[in-house]
Amino acid sequence: MSGGDFPPEIESLFQKRYSYTKDPTWHLPDPSEVLTSEHQEFPHLLTLKESLNKVKNLLSDKKLDEWHQHTSYTNKAGRVVPEVRKQANAELCTQAWCKFHEIVATYQLIPNSALWDSELNSVHLCEAPGAFIASLNHYVKTQELHCDWTWVANTLNPYHEANNGMVMIADDRLIANTLPWWYFGPDNTGDIMTLKYLNGLQQFLGNVSAVHLVTADGSFDCQGNPGEQEPLVYPLHYCEVVTCLSTLSPGGSFVLKMFTLFQHSSVNLMYLLNCCFQEVHVIKPGTSKAGNSEVYVVGLGYVGRAVIQELLNKMTAHYEQEVSGKALFPHKSLPESFLECHWKCCSFFHQHQTQTILENLHLFSYMEEKDQTHLDYLREAAVLYYLQTFQINFIPRKHWLVRKPRVGCSLNARWLGTRNRRSDTYNERKRLEALSWDEKVERGYFASWLEDHIQAGTKNGCLLEGSRSGLRYQDWYLLQGPPLTRIQSSSFCDGELLNTLNETIESCGGSLPECPSCAVSDCLVSELLQRVGNGHHILVIGAFPLFEAVKQRYAEVIFVESSAPQQPISVLHDGDPLYQRQLLSTVLRALEQLPSHGTLVLPVLSSLTRFMAGLVYILYHCFQVIGFSCPTGYLTPGSNAVLLCWGYHPLPMEAYQHLQDLFTDTALTGSGVQQVLEFVPIEDLLIGPFLEFLWDLNAAIIRHNLHLIGQREQKKEFP
Repeated sequence: MSGGDFPPEIESLFQKRYSYTKDPTWHLPDPSEVLTSEHQEFPHLLTLKESLNKVKNLLSDKKLDEWHQHTSYTNKAGRVVPEVRKQANAELCTQAWCKFHEIVATYQLIPNSALWDSELNSVHLCEAPGAFIASLNHYVKTQELHCDWTWVANTLNPYHEANNGMVMIADDRLIANTLPWWYFGPDNTGDIMTLKYLNGLQQFLGNVSAVHLVTADGSFDCQGNPGEQEPLVYPLHYCEVVTCLSTLSPGGSFVLKMFTLFQHSSVNLMYLLNCCFQEVHVIKPGTSKAGNSEVYVVGLGYVGRAVIQELLNKMTAHYEQEVSGKALFPHKSLPESFLECHWKCCSFFHQHQTQTILENLHLFSYMEEKDQTHLDYLREAAVLYYLQTFQINFIPRKHWLVRKPRVGCSLNARWLGTRNRRSDTYNERKRLEALSWDEKVERGYFASWLEDHIQAGTKNGCLLEGSRSGLRYQDWYLLQGPPLTRIQSSSFCDGELLNTLNETIESCGGSLPECPSCAVSDCLVSELLQRVGNGHHILVIGAFPLFEAVKQRYAEVIFVESSAPQQPISVLHDGDPLYQRQLLSTVLRALEQLPSHGTLVLPVLSSLTRFMAGLVYILYHCFQVIGFSCPTGYLTPGSNAVLLCWGYHPLPMEAYQHLQDLFTDTALTGSGVQQVLEFVPIEDLLIGPFLEFLWDLNAAIIRHNLHLIGQREQKKEFP
């Protein structure tokens, strides 16, 4: 098969494009009319929506795993990604990588001005895990565009504990190794849908001479209501568009992921883009699954924000209000010629999507051998078409964005087998979500926790050899943000475990009973004494029963007691600022008291936050070995585990002084307006053995808490 000699199905697959034909009547209404009118839908577009949803409803009785497996096989472009990864040595090669390469190879996204000036600056919104950036890098390098490329990216910060882990992208391989290029805003959340983020981004880009390209690849999980994906995602699209129009330079390009374009809100955004760009195209890349609603809007030749400043001011003023409450433009502002053009666009993509779904349904019910043979032929043809048409060339690793990863990432290899592992169907998950807490208990929701006494899985990997190298304390700085109110995600813990515990705490309260069957106090004492020699100091912080138990067993050891902060169990976990400040202050004082080769016993709630991980990181560099024990009956109330640290060797004086200087009286006292979120850079915390230790620690704590609460709930059910 040679160039130009491809099956019509493949030609059609890669030619799903529509271009708006503009005329002189297309111009923006007066800013005084913006966001003043009620929404008024277009009946002929709603007919398309109803038609599409009717076809989608035919899938409602299909098991998700079986349907996804089927559509993966019938996806004609399904073999493109692995082949590009292999032949081109493409970095972070995913479906998104291939989609963007199609777009950049089809349209002139890089303005001539960037090439003339030998400078290319791009901004990438909602970008995690970073495939658009990696794809653009590949294009720039292989097309030999001799320009100095600088990029800035945004996404929901995967390291901010207040962000919902279920709506963030877990893959941070690129982010962890390119953090200086990611801007998460003044509050460190990365939430683009706030005015402070927009203002902060404009300041962050203040020294950039021009922004030539903006991409926006954001979306929400709309599986709960797939028929209403368009209105659900509209507020995000609104913010992405405003951010682009506020930062892009005249002549620049914009790539925006959208879905169906049937409703008045989307029609208005498309009209806005047509009035702000010389050209507007809509493309569904061939490597985008043909049965979904995803399309990309491409704007070329931006008029510049000076031309639309009044409009932008009005849109920005409504930024954090209910942006979908009022129509962006009055119904009368949209010319008939534009509405006719838009109708053709919607009809074109509607036809392709419904045809694909119906074809997949037919093959799902009955697929003959000849159908399989033809699909295999088309899948091979799609690979050849993609490689030839979009000029995929090999790139050496030295031209990757991350040539040699300096740090790891929160995608912990030991836990990847259990993370996001779901064997239930979509309908089963929805039924579980609908149950009340009491109903979950009644139906055995806690059975696995009650049977698992948390012994298994914590014996291996709970000891960590300390490190005396790699302490880059000169890079430590205080990263502050609004106080945390709950911990919804953590780079140091499995997300499903954390969500389960949060739901449990909110449903049943925060007090925990004791469980004699899973207390391991004697093991803790024995292990501690085996590692401590005669005459060595043991400094026990707060765990008074443990202090007495060890003292009775080994009177020759020198003990030092110290108080420790207490905190009730809550969805804030170890994120309470007062708890963190008190614990840090206690540990710093303890390290001053403890002589070389001494032992520290430190009860903790957990280590889910970057702050607590940083504190454990200091201990990791201060002791020959650190370990933990959970559960134990010898803990101070308000603690969940105990850290055991043997063989103290003090920090370098410069490091200790730098730490003291960071936490001034103001930082330790706290004003309540800002909280210290991080003081050891996250890159240093994402190191293999250390990261695995934190995952094991938090998993043991969470599983034990679930076990205790589950035991209490079972006693309520069966007194």
